[in-house]
Amino acid sequence: MLNFFITTERDRREAASIERRRAREEERKKRLFNPRVRLIGIDAAALKQQVEEKRQRDAENKNVDKIFLDQLKKADEVALILERKEKEERAKIQQEINNFRKNYQKPEDRREFDLNDPEFKKKQLPCRTHDDDPRLGISAAQKFEGEDLASDQRRKLQNEEVKSWLEQQMRERANADKEQRVAEDAYKAAVIARDQRAIELDMLEKECRKKILESAMKFNRALADEKLCEKQKAEKENTEDNWADICNFLNSDLMTENPDVAVSNVPGKKIANAYKGLTAAEQMAFRKEQLQQIEEMKQRKELELRRSREMDAYFDGTQQTIYMLDQEMLLKEKERKKKLAEENLRLAEEQKSRRRFLDKVVYSNIPSDEFYDQFNRTVR
Repeated sequence: MLNFFITTERDRREAASIERRRAREEERKKRLFNPRVRLIGIDAAALKQQVEEKRQRDAENKNVDKIFLDQLKKADEVALILERKEKEERAKIQQEINNFRKNYQKPEDRREFDLNDPEFKKKQLPCRTHDDDPRLGISAAQKFEGEDLASDQRRKLQNEEVKSWLEQQMRERANADKEQRVAEDAYKAAVIARDQRAIELDMLEKECRKKILESAMKFNRALADEKLCEKQKAEKENTEDNWADICNFLNSDLMTENPDVAVSNVPGKKIANAYKGLTAAEQMAFRKEQLQQIEEMKQRKELELRRSREMDAYFDGTQQTIYMLDQEMLLKEKERKKKLAEENLRLAEEQKSRRRFLDKVVYSNIPSDEFYDQFNRTVR
């Protein structure tokens, strides 16, 4: 007999648990066997970048959620409006259906009204109408020998009564139809009269609007003509005023450059807005002052040049002294480096001798690869 291994839910959970522990073990190995992470620690810059990226993602998610909520609110508002409209339409349709049922689907006009007629007992035939009534059976206990001798006369009376009822119903139905036709004709006449009145009122309104527009056009035309005349008059007056201003400006002291206008009551002062420039004497005095300033500036520059030469000579002597000191320090540094190199050679020889001693005497028993392979096999 063959034995088939059937995997149960418990086996699957155990396999998933083993796989999770194995994945955690591998992750722990990568973390512990990595010298960079074990000795230096975590990467703070990367963590900071991850925190910043997470913050940006959170902000983007919040923005998306906000947009989604706004869209959801708008959708809810639209849904509420549509639902309200749908309820109104449904109520309107239901009202129309009820009116139609009330007017054209009355209970007494239905085909199965006889089953629900409250007057059914009064309208139904009696258990026995005459002696030869086919509804009476052997055990009906309604027909006895020697009874109901006037059945034919009673039947005749009943037929006449039924006939009179039918005629009365027909007359009532005809009168109702006639009244309904009269009401419909009156309604149609009222509608036609109303439409005719609306047409007449519309024509009157159009005529009134036409007259109002014509009056407004005439008024606007007259107002435009009046404004045009006022504008032409204003332009003419403005042109005359401009020509007068131009003539006055051309003949003014400003354009004629009258020097007496710039003289102020304060001695040595000039009126700034009327000043037209220097006189010949003032220009000569100004030129003399400029030449004197040029001569003073030339002397100042010669003095600065002489001082600059003296400073350059001083700096050259200082640089020469510094250069000699630097050369002396370089010679001393060269001697020090030479002694240091000799000392390093001596120490290197001593280190080589010590290493040869360690390799040949102390570390003669070198462990094999199997010794090192037994370490770092697990993180526990």
